[in-house]
Amino acid sequence: MKGDYQDLVDEISAMLGAPATLENRDFRLIAFGAHDSDSDSGELTLDPVRTRSILTRQSTAAVRSWFEGFGIARATGPVRIPAAPDAGVLRGRICLPVRFRGIVQGYVWLLDQEPGAPGPDPAALAAAMEVAQRIGVLLAEEAKAGADLSREFQAVLTAGRGWQQDMAVAALRAALGPGGDGLHAAVCVAPWSGEAPASVPGAAAVCLVPRRGGAGSGDEAGATGDLALAVLLRLRSTDALTPALTAVARLLPRAAEPARTAGAAGAGAAASAGGTGGAGKAAGSTAAAKAETTPAATPARRMTAGVADPVRGLAELPAAWEQAVAAARAAVAQPRLGPVAQWSAIGPYRLLATLAADPVDDPAARALLAPAHRELARTAEVFLDCAGQAGRAAAALGIHRQTLYYRLARVEQLTGLDLDEGEDRLLLHMALKAARLT
Repeated sequence: MKGDYQDLVDEISAMLGAPATLENRDFRLIAFGAHDSDSDSGELTLDPVRTRSILTRQSTAAVRSWFEGFGIARATGPVRIPAAPDAGVLRGRICLPVRFRGIVQGYVWLLDQEPGAPGPDPAALAAAMEVAQRIGVLLAEEAKAGADLSREFQAVLTAGRGWQQDMAVAALRAALGPGGDGLHAAVCVAPWSGEAPASVPGAAAVCLVPRRGGAGSGDEAGATGDLALAVLLRLRSTDALTPALTAVARLLPRAAEPARTAGAAGAGAAASAGGTGGAGKAAGSTAAAKAETTPAATPARRMTAGVADPVRGLAELPAAWEQAVAAARAAVAQPRLGPVAQWSAIGPYRLLATLAADPVDDPAARALLAPAHRELARTAEVFLDCAGQAGRAAAALGIHRQTLYYRLARVEQLTGLDLDEGEDRLLLHMALKAARLT
């Protein structure tokens, strides 16, 4: 499929006498033509936006917003976009919308001629649009293929261990063809209501599965909306997860998109070569302690997403799905991890989510986790998060040390645990963290 895209992009480049690039509707690079020298010195004159698109195979959210402001998502013919040096767009663009049955599937981009120089004639542009329509058919078929694999994908995720799971993996591998041996990341979005999306950018397969720990399973889960959306995303490399994370973020409610996506600056500044920044760490232990709810006070579950570590081939897909589910649950337990959490970044929840598939009800922590003792539970958790350092814990909680000592004594009375003992601390810490999981 990739070779087909490249051939069609090269065909457009030859027609118009200009290097072309193809991006999907989320501005993720699919193919690009060779760039010849534009100057007597033999140097390339690529502007920062085009350079970033080719090198990182994607554009920033602000770049996307800036170009979409010219109506390219609604256009049915070529759109000319003027140069904007202040935004890092040193050369004007010609955008050929790639559509299928009226729905935009992507864009073919060409660098326009310098002002005053003749550009492509209308007949050449019309011929290039016909090629763009052929690209649209391929992109739509690729998206449909991912949706058509929902049954095989679901079978892998729900089959019991052993020969049934092995057969399900073999069936999915056969359905995916050579692409099944590539690099993938499993994603869990939960809770999910309604039908699965018709397509997800970059997805090899999409399906709905019963959500672990929910009120029901199978048909009962579907009736109660207790479902999770499973997505099998294609990756280009293990260290290039940003496109995958962006695609996942767009599945969540708008207000829940990660700071790394929503935090892009104004279109003018971010359209330059600088990329979007990753979400920063928590501003400080005090703010984190005040912002987080106690386990007993955790609100009704919001939609979150978990992303597993990349896997090559499909043999490890069931284990990767477990990672994705654990990461999605951790994002609910600790809001600072989400709304899109990577399994590699959830710390102790990697273990707790596996051990605590069902709600934990340890007798030692039962009284402490009652609604009447929410403040004591929060105090104990922050104290343990601070490795038992009273000064740090008191500062994080915004209380005096004596108040902290009083509360910890009450915690010991309620739990029967000795917080001077390492194993008692470990038990209580695990119980408090596990209580956050839903």
